[in-house]
Amino acid sequence: MAVKIRLRGLTKQFEVKGRAVIALAGIDLDIEAGEFFCIVGPSGCGKTTLLRILADLEPRTSGEIQVFRGLDVGSELNGSSSGSARGSRAEQPLNSMVFQEQSIFPWMSVRDNIAFGLKARGFSKPARYAVAEPFIHKVGLAGFEDALPYQLSGGMKQRVSIARAFANDPEILLMDEPFAALDEQTKIVLQSELLRIWEETRKTVLYVTHSIDEAIVLADRILVMTARPGRIKDILDVKAVFDRPRNVEVVKSSAQFGALFGRIWGLLREEVEMAQAQEAQGQRN
Repeated sequence: MAVKIRLRGLTKQFEVKGRAVIALAGIDLDIEAGEFFCIVGPSGCGKTTLLRILADLEPRTSGEIQVFRGLDVGSELNGSSSGSARGSRAEQPLNSMVFQEQSIFPWMSVRDNIAFGLKARGFSKPARYAVAEPFIHKVGLAGFEDALPYQLSGGMKQRVSIARAFANDPEILLMDEPFAALDEQTKIVLQSELLRIWEETRKTVLYVTHSIDEAIVLADRILVMTARPGRIKDILDVKAVFDRPRNVEVVKSSAQFGALFGRIWGLLREEVEMAQAQEAQGQRN
């Protein structure tokens, strides 16, 4: 499979109270086109920072990023340039991001929230509504097209965010713990919905999660990161264990799931303890 995203020596450093803090240190990574790629690691290891750099929301300190658009190498992303034509109707957007916190517009209906990215790209109202309509049904919001966000549950709001991201037809979908705040039952339902939509579209997905369970259910591969500074500790090939398409309940009830969970937790345990020690040291300082 062709490489979609290539990172070489990616590093990010912050200044905190006059002190340099390295969030990411020398990340070398290839992500394949159409891959569902999950990232797990302890708190503060740079998972979200990595997504924000790829989304052009945060500048990198050093290193190289290449995104391959179609059969050609796209222009290199950086913190100050996102491409002059990205917002044009003619060009497919490079990425869409789904955040952990609810990020839909409270004054817009479900339909208009889902169609917002298309409006920004210059699509007419009939055209963007025609695109949004199937996604309203795909995420199970039929009948709520004209509802406002205050009339929706937390899970329904996240369905709107997911539908908006897919409706905008990005080449890359960046997801930062989108289900973390939801109850377990809603989370399982939305994981299934996400897998079903992804199977149809085969977008390249980078998905950050603290949940080992979730990563195993969703991912083709899982990147396990070290405690800060974030480095690659290991990459596990989940698709070698669980074929596509997947059923969330079947995966979670299998013996292979337990074995893979134990392997990932074995990699993470030391890093989580180190991250907790770093946090405690920071509080003392």
